[in-house]
Amino acid sequence: MARSSTRIKWVSIFMLLLAHLAITVTADDGPVPNGDFEASPSNGFSSDGLINGPSEIPNWKSNGTVELVQSGQKQGGMILIVPEGRHAVRLGNDAEVSQEVKVEKGSIYSVTFSAARTCAQLESLNVSVPPASQTIDLQTLYNVQGWDPYAWAFEAEEDNVKLVFKNPGMEDDPTCGPIIDDIAMKKLFTPDKPKDNAVINGDFEEGPWMFKNTSLGVLLPTNLDEETSSVPGWIIESNRAVRYIDSNHYSVPQGKRAIELLSGKEGIISQMVDTTPNKPYQLTFSLGQAGDKCKQPLGIMAFAGDQAQNVHYTPDSNSTFQAANLNFTAKAEKTRIAFYSVYYNTRTDDMSSLCGPVVDDVRVWFSGS
Repeated sequence: MARSSTRIKWVSIFMLLLAHLAITVTADDGPVPNGDFEASPSNGFSSDGLINGPSEIPNWKSNGTVELVQSGQKQGGMILIVPEGRHAVRLGNDAEVSQEVKVEKGSIYSVTFSAARTCAQLESLNVSVPPASQTIDLQTLYNVQGWDPYAWAFEAEEDNVKLVFKNPGMEDDPTCGPIIDDIAMKKLFTPDKPKDNAVINGDFEEGPWMFKNTSLGVLLPTNLDEETSSVPGWIIESNRAVRYIDSNHYSVPQGKRAIELLSGKEGIISQMVDTTPNKPYQLTFSLGQAGDKCKQPLGIMAFAGDQAQNVHYTPDSNSTFQAANLNFTAKAEKTRIAFYSVYYNTRTDDMSSLCGPVVDDVRVWFSGS
């Protein structure tokens, strides 16, 4: 009997250790606890959805007018958008929800979340892990479903951080405000630079968390800080987003990830690469279409230092992409390479969802003999 009790005790300790490890992994890579807001409050989901206490939403703290909205819920003549599942959270004027998350100090993390606007055209959402913070403009809808997934990155300054989503707006109707859903985090790693390529993460394989059941990709809003980019090595230096796509839902030239350029000159990705002054180089990349019924023509502007080249995608029945190149002579120890879409493209099936050319497998080669 004593031996049996000892065995049960050690099995219990082992199971607790496994549970602890599972919690740690979840915090680093995947959905945050109740990130889809489907867990029922202690008193159940109320009819009006309004949160009456700061701890009423499981795993979250709330402040201000916060509402758990349901799929199909109406407000006036409008049906509220719930990105995934049956429930999401709407933030009223100056309202916020937050969660304590265990991370690794000094590491870079990307937060993926879905967001939709409700009453106003000019709604925005502030996402922060203090002191890092960014306000994301929700005015532009990139697809007809009425919501978009976004990603934002930060560097952890402590081992325990506070993830906050806040509505900075002040509307006449205090219950108006952005809706958020499907929140996840991923620890990012900067890939090593290949010996024969000056570009870091030129295949875009390292990037934010992507939900397998979401076919909209992930939008990357403006981010001028290369050190805290959701796609390591690259920055988004324009006022519109670009789309991070996966091979599960899109045509990708190489590997499992790529970038779809949206909104013409308003969607630019760039990187500063190491070069040797006065040496000849060649910028090569794959250009294609995402398989999302994007209206032709598709074209990009490619930049390498003081050189620029307009490249158009030529459809081929045997392939969804083509190779392209741009020759240049380096003028400094750092050379900027960049891409943007020549056109403002939309999908042919709904004529309003934004789309564009796909860029992948970016390389900068020393082309000397």
